[in-house]
Amino acid sequence: MVSQAEENYLKALFHLTSDIPEKTEAGTNELADMLDVTPATANNMLKKLKEKGWVSYEKYGKISLTDKGRVLAVEIIRKHRLWETFLYEKLNFTWDEVHEVAEQLEHIQSVKLVQQLEKFLDFPEIDPHGDPIPNEKGEIRFIKRKTLAEIEESKTCKLVAVKDNSSSFLQYVVKLGLGLSSKIKVLGRREFDGSMEIEVNKVRSSISKKVAQNLLVV
Repeated sequence: MVSQAEENYLKALFHLTSDIPEKTEAGTNELADMLDVTPATANNMLKKLKEKGWVSYEKYGKISLTDKGRVLAVEIIRKHRLWETFLYEKLNFTWDEVHEVAEQLEHIQSVKLVQQLEKFLDFPEIDPHGDPIPNEKGEIRFIKRKTLAEIEESKTCKLVAVKDNSSSFLQYVVKLGLGLSSKIKVLGRREFDGSMEIEVNKVRSSISKKVAQNLLVV
């Protein structure tokens, strides 16, 4: 049996070690920051996860998911993204509301419920934030994406996902006139702080480097 806390650690480790294809390990401080806990607290949990065979880890060394750990992490992420899709498509939650509710629903253990949920939604491939939904076999269709911060001046791109799922960030993105599939033209970049001038639906806006780094485009 996996506890909710253990599931949260496995999911966080997956994001830290799998969202970037060439990255397979994470540091203790990195993990602690993501979960908003102290490094000592993270170390204690990592000992338990190692004993269960879910992570490869030496104290204060690099951490990676084992094959068993990755299977569990992908299943948690699969449930989370299916619930987000259900809330967004069927219950009229906005994309800045679904994440926190899905955080609660992802811990439900019923395999049949998840299978029926996926079938009810007609086997969706992406969630409301543009992230790929793992299928029942645990396969994930990774999409090659760049951050908006990497796009050259005068180029136009399409928003396909966001890295930051927090309500405050998503509400800000909506105020910019952005949603999934929005076309963004990069008008200019300030060398001093990396901020950018962009155009969305013929409306110009200025955004910070941090915002640009959290918008994923193709």
